[in-house]
Amino acid sequence: MFAPDLRKALLALPAKEKDQLLVKLVAKDAVLVERLTFRLLEGDDALEIRRQALQQQVDDPVRGFHQTPNDLLHIVRQLQQRLAYHAKVTGDTQGEIELTLRLLTNVLREQPAAVARLHGPTQPLLQHLARRTHDVLKQLGKLHEDYRIEYAPAVNELLGLLYTSAAAPLARELGLPAVWGDA
Repeated sequence: MFAPDLRKALLALPAKEKDQLLVKLVAKDAVLVERLTFRLLEGDDALEIRRQALQQQVDDPVRGFHQTPNDLLHIVRQLQQRLAYHAKVTGDTQGEIELTLRLLTNVLREQPAAVARLHGPTQPLLQHLARRTHDVLKQLGKLHEDYRIEYAPAVNELLGLLYTSAAAPLARELGLPAVWGDA
């Protein structure tokens, strides 16, 4: 990353000076600050508290009325950014997968009017749902087999809802299975 001579010089600095430099550098990276806050200050149950807060955020907004499918798509994208940020800060890949499955399932279950027809206004939302389903299946493929078995019911519920929605042709185009795993 930097020259060996500079590395040696940095390591040779007095502890107080190194500490000051470290604090300045850490302060410039907001994600690193939050990651350190999570790891060093929040306590043992912090991950579960963060997951529960995200779960409530995932459950609440998709149930309401939305003026257009584009409004719903905007909300879904914002929530997915929060889930990705959560995983980046906490390293909670399984939580991201679990909450993404829940988000996509909630949209397909709770917003039938927005996913009933594949036409101009709904197409971006349906494409997004199909692509995110594809992405979460790829993430699941990287997990140990035991975890994949654990997620199979949620994945198959999502796939069932996706294939009964207007996103079915988009899902087929992406090569998504109608049934996942050995379910």
